Amino acid sequence: MTGFSSISGALGRTSWVWEIRSVNGRGLDLRLRLPDSIDGLEILVRKRLSETLSRGNLSVNLRLSQGEGDAGFRVDETAMIAVLKALDQVQERAFEMGVTLAQPTAADVLSQRGVLVMAAEQEEPEALKAAVLADFETALAAFVEMRAAEGKQLASVILGQLSQIETCVQAASDELAARSAEHIAALRKSLASVREALGDVDETRVAQEIALLAVKADVTEELDRLRAHINAARDLVASNAASGRKLDFLAQEFNREANTLCSKSQAKGLTAIGLDLKAVIDQMREQIQNVE
Repeated sequence: MTGFSSISGALGRTSWVWEIRSVNGRGLDLRLRLPDSIDGLEILVRKRLSETLSRGNLSVNLRLSQGEGDAGFRVDETAMIAVLKALDQVQERAFEMGVTLAQPTAADVLSQRGVLVMAAEQEEPEALKAAVLADFETALAAFVEMRAAEGKQLASVILGQLSQIETCVQAASDELAARSAEHIAALRKSLASVREALGDVDETRVAQEIALLAVKADVTEELDRLRAHINAARDLVASNAASGRKLDFLAQEFNREANTLCSKSQAKGLTAIGLDLKAVIDQMREQIQNVE
């Protein structure tokens, strides 16, 4: 089932964007692209996704960025000490050579490269992790809501296709009733031709052969199973539980019965109905691939 959600957030100088995307899949395939700077994030995200979803090829991305903000400045003590030592050396050397130098000021020291640096404001790791996860939950809820809306639309489409299948089954049943009389008449005509050509025949053997042909041509059981599959599929669509795999299995059974119906039809009208039935079943199977 397809789906998408995106949400952005920020804490201090750190901002982020969550994106969750999915396409159809028979199982749950998770592809996560998360920064390594937040310890344990991937484990928690993977666990929540597995608890919430059962099908789909999911791509989950988190992009972190650092803004400049109003971080202020700080003194790099190591650099300051190095500058002061250098100044002390210069003063001593100047004294030895009889050179008088003005005393350096604090501004002189701070103006040296590397002494005054911008403060790197860092958020507390646990606070950042909690904020990022809170937004992930929001993104996941929006994603699930979108998939639920799509699921309702799919349910409506599948129910419509089940109604079309039911119409085809009823048409096949009506055609079968009309075909039975024609089939019996054809058998009697063939039997009369055999008797005329062969003379005396074993009536018991003939009755057995006629019964065998009738059984081979009868599709009543296939139609009954198709009706049972329709009811089962409607129950699955109406349920709130994940039913994609069960519906997929039922679609295979629908197709199996439709194939048998076509192979046993022995009548142009019934074959046409069977082909229409197969077309609707194929369309339904495509939709079922999107069901969770």
